[in-house]
Parts: sequence; structure tokens; C-alpha cells
Amino acid sequence: MKCVVFVKATKNSEAGAMPTTELITDMMKYNEELIKAGIMQGGDGLKPSSKGARIRFEGKERTVINGHFAETSELVAGYWLWEVKDMNEAIAWAKRCPPPMPGEVSELEIRPVYGPEDFGEAMTPELQDKYNDLLSQEAEQSRRKG
Repeated sequence: MKCVVFVKATKNSEAGAMPTTELITDMMKYNEELIKAGIMQGGDGLKPSSKGARIRFEGKERTVINGHFAETSELVAGYWLWEVKDMNEAIAWAKRCPPPMPGEVSELEIRPVYGPEDFGEAMTPELQDKYNDLLSQEAEQSRRKG
């Protein structure tokens, strides 16, 4: 099962507070464990929402909304992309994470990722072929950059 693990934002992360050397060290060690176990496929910290933007879609209209976004509890400060057996394994790994926001209550949110098999008949054989082609192109681009 592929899943995204979100590190939920806090007032301090939204204010741009940087992690301590100790936290960076602890997170590097944790990420190394995830990689050695074949779990981690990607991940990064995110800059505060004041540096971002949202695009609102209303029919054919597109509206750009520049950050800062008010509801900290609904914002994300970082993420991992994991490949795990099931939700129980994801939860077990998440519980091993160092507190991502020391001195504050912090949360991780685990969300399964849709796969082509989840779309049923809407994922026609032609669309499945296109999806596989896009995955190949993505892998090739990653190899070139790496």
C-alpha cells in the first residue's frame, strides 16, 4: 500500500521556525531507518503557507489565493511517501517518528494513495497503458536527475 504521511503544521512552523540540529539529526536517523526498510520513497519539509498559493477552480475560472492561510490545523509542514504492507505497518512506523514539532503538540496524518485498480471500469485498458507510460517517463526523468 502506498501512502502519504503528512506532518501537520503548527503556529511555530507557520511562523518559519527552523528545526534544531538535534531534530534534524533525529529525523535523518529516522529517514535512514525508513529507507533501509524499503518504506520511504520520498519526503520533504515544506515552507510556511505564506510562501505558497492556492488555485481555486470554479468552472472555467481560476483564482489565485496567495498564502498565508489562517487555519494552521488544516495545513501541512512536511510529508513522506511510503510503501507499506497495510495501514497497521504505516501506523507502527509513524509511532516511531521523533516528535516533528518539539515543545508543541504535533500530529502525523496517514492517507492511502489511490492506485489504478481503485478506479474500476473508469480506468480503461487504454488509460492503464497511458498511466504505465507516464510512470516510465517519470522514472526515466528521475534517473537523469539522479
